[in-house]
Amino acid sequence: MNESKSFKDLECWQRAHEFVKAVYQVTKQFPEDERYGLTSQFRRAAVSIAANICEGYRKMSKADKLRFMNIAQGSLEECRYYVILSLDIEYIDRATHDRLEFLINGASWKLNGYVDGIVNNSGIKD
Repeated sequence: MNESKSFKDLECWQRAHEFVKAVYQVTKQFPEDERYGLTSQFRRAAVSIAANICEGYRKMSKADKLRFMNIAQGSLEECRYYVILSLDIEYIDRATHDRLEFLINGASWKLNGYVDGIVNNSGIKD
């Protein structure tokens, strides 16, 4: 399964990392009084996507790998909500929303593909 040499070679991590960087850039513009609120939550959830992909990457068993990828998927869905909320409360404009949505959709698509590969790969211990 791990034909790559590092988690950095995984397309799902690359896409997640791009999303994290965008979240940090966008949330710099959020109101100061959101520093410990939405800004913190959004950043934490975004980082969790990429970090759990990293952590799961080196796990040897299929169950361990899938557990970390599932946590990443949950954090990704949490971020989907923060993108919607940020638009609805007018912290971001439609163009920024669309860019974040594009990035998170790409990360989601690649992560789901990676999970499918783990599930269907018989070379990984159960």
